[in-house]
Amino acid sequence: MMSVILTFLSILLFSILAGFLGSLTGLGGGTVLVPILTLYLGIPIIYATGSSLISTIATSSGSASAYVKERITSVRIGISLEIATTAGSIVGSLTVAYIYSLHLQYLVYIVFGIVLLFSIYPTLKKMKGEFPTPKPPDWTTKLLNLYGEYFDPANNTTVKYWGVRWWLGLIVMFFAGFISGLLGIGSGALKVIGMDYAMNLPMKVTTTTSNFMIGVTAATGSGIYWALGYIQPFLAAPTAIGVLIGSLVGTRVLVRLKNKRIRAVFLVILAFLGIQMILRGLGVF
Repeated sequence: MMSVILTFLSILLFSILAGFLGSLTGLGGGTVLVPILTLYLGIPIIYATGSSLISTIATSSGSASAYVKERITSVRIGISLEIATTAGSIVGSLTVAYIYSLHLQYLVYIVFGIVLLFSIYPTLKKMKGEFPTPKPPDWTTKLLNLYGEYFDPANNTTVKYWGVRWWLGLIVMFFAGFISGLLGIGSGALKVIGMDYAMNLPMKVTTTTSNFMIGVTAATGSGIYWALGYIQPFLAAPTAIGVLIGSLVGTRVLVRLKNKRIRAVFLVILAFLGIQMILRGLGVF
């Protein structure tokens, strides 16, 4: 009985940390939670990914409302991209069911690691400036009215922005949704890249809008995971509670940090977890 309680509390504490980091960087708690559950707590990745989807919904519910209230989240941009992420999530969830049926779980570890490491380069390029260099509005900017502004307390200024190349962001979002369904995460890393690198939006807008979007993406995939029996209530309960607590704390911290610091945290997490997941997939870790 005591061991069960300790396991529950361990999962809860790690979930709080995952929710905090996920909310702070726009990754979604699952990106941190899945490696912790599988690499350090010995939970099979099949059930870790299922619980991760539930926790990702909690992250989005907890942090997205606060970001919308702060008027940092671009609801218009988020909704315009959700069609692609939900479609990708359905395809990814069905794909992972096929992979598990062939007992090829190691592929999930390797793909997870590659996705995280692949996300580093475009983010590293943007470390030089606090805000992206403005690009001329294109036809998608005008057609979809992808304009916005927010007040940045860290820089004590009102930031005006507009999105470009919406079509490229849409393509990236489909793959983000696919990865979400495949790996059981919110795929916030790819969502951030889609809006930061492809659409040239400020980092705080990308992270907050990503948190707004990941809940819908995860909810789409979680239905398929539940039907396949990949979601275990004992794991889903503490992860959902912990990630929700962590995400609420993360929202308080984000608005007080500079974009460069957020990117630095983002890169360290991606590199560390990406390498470890690849090593686990190759049987080294």
